[in-house]
Amino acid sequence: MGSRASTLLREEEIEEIKKETGFSHSQITRLYSRFTSLDKGENGTLSREDFQRIPELAINPLGDRIINAFFPEGEDQVNFKGFMRTLAHFRPIEDNEKNKNPPATEPLNSRTNKLLFAFRLYDLDRDDKISRDELLQVLRMMVGVNISDDQLGSIADRTIQEADTNGDSCISFQEFIKVLEKVDVEQKMSIRFLH
Repeated sequence: MGSRASTLLREEEIEEIKKETGFSHSQITRLYSRFTSLDKGENGTLSREDFQRIPELAINPLGDRIINAFFPEGEDQVNFKGFMRTLAHFRPIEDNEKNKNPPATEPLNSRTNKLLFAFRLYDLDRDDKISRDELLQVLRMMVGVNISDDQLGSIADRTIQEADTNGDSCISFQEFIKVLEKVDVEQKMSIRFLH
């Protein structure tokens, strides 16, 4: 029981998270409460197993890929700041943010950063390109056994053929951006967080 009190957020931590992520004070405290309820080890971090207990992720075909996005390379725990940094990609871009002077660094919920997050869900080996095999693996995760391997292969080939502008038979991040230029990524990759 004592460990909960020792892991309370300090005001300066909240301000730092607000500045980095754009979340409001009340959103941060609400998400901290959710974070601590998921923290079964009561050590101020979440493990992959903690995430797998979230029903929406457990049933999502890309749940494992989404969970992996919370963890830096080689890490098996994520602290609250890392948790918030990843969630910030899904924060909607508010109208008043669109008109502001651009900050020194692009916000985590910018269109480019949302697309980079999505791109990394496909780039399984983290080599900064999506190969046919990676695309097939993700498609297989999403559709399961509902489509034959031949049909999946055809979808993957057609997707790469349409996206690949430099002829390397892979999809680079720039090619990924180009393919999705008419998609409302801001809306599709946003979660409404209560204020």
